[in-house]
Amino acid sequence: MPATPKRRSANPKKGRESDPWATATAHLSAVDDSLAALIERIGACLLAPRPDRFGTLVRAIIGQQISSKAAAAIDARLRALAGEPHRPGPIVALGEERLREVGLSRTKAQYVLNLANAVATGEAPLDDFDRWTDEEIVACLTAIKGIGPWTAEMFLIFALNRPDVLPVGDLGVRAALRDRFGLAELPKPRACHELAEIWRPYRSIAIWYLWQGLNTPAADATAPKKAEKPAVKLNPKARPQPARRSTKS
Repeated sequence: MPATPKRRSANPKKGRESDPWATATAHLSAVDDSLAALIERIGACLLAPRPDRFGTLVRAIIGQQISSKAAAAIDARLRALAGEPHRPGPIVALGEERLREVGLSRTKAQYVLNLANAVATGEAPLDDFDRWTDEEIVACLTAIKGIGPWTAEMFLIFALNRPDVLPVGDLGVRAALRDRFGLAELPKPRACHELAEIWRPYRSIAIWYLWQGLNTPAADATAPKKAEKPAVKLNPKARPQPARRSTKS
């Protein structure tokens, strides 16, 4: 039976609410034909805010320079010990030695405590960040020992969904820009900014699509067709690992 057509809402905002990035993808498609084809292939942008801002940063610290599997195991043990979701008070109360019992190195235990203390004292008021500029948030977070620019920029994109962030320290971003523009080598940070200028004010969204393009390469039209498989749901959190994570002191 044919599906019953949906009624159009009298509210013009409803369409944008169902796809919060519709304006961004329309703009990117209009200014960049190559990106338009990628958007068509990937589909809607799946970025969505992460309400657990503190936990997002804790997990970012835990995951520095270790495998995703190891990071998930440590995070699970920390939640079992300090409660779920992660909260600054219980983590501060544990102290360094108890944090090390879940598998954190001494350095990472100190970094997690640095973050927890900054949030608990109001030095890093995560709930107020909606009123802050990107630059103010990066400055605030990178003032905490253990959080570098890469982590702060990933927080802007994936936790806060800030639309115009360009993390030029990310190897995946540089590789994607190289491939997009047919460069022989990875572009330097300054060149990355010049190349991505056309995507303003939606560089975060453009980069999300380039990341997804790296993870879901286009099918080879010349290759023999295989039996169709169910489509794999895109993971909005997926992103390449950085070449080097900053542990700013």
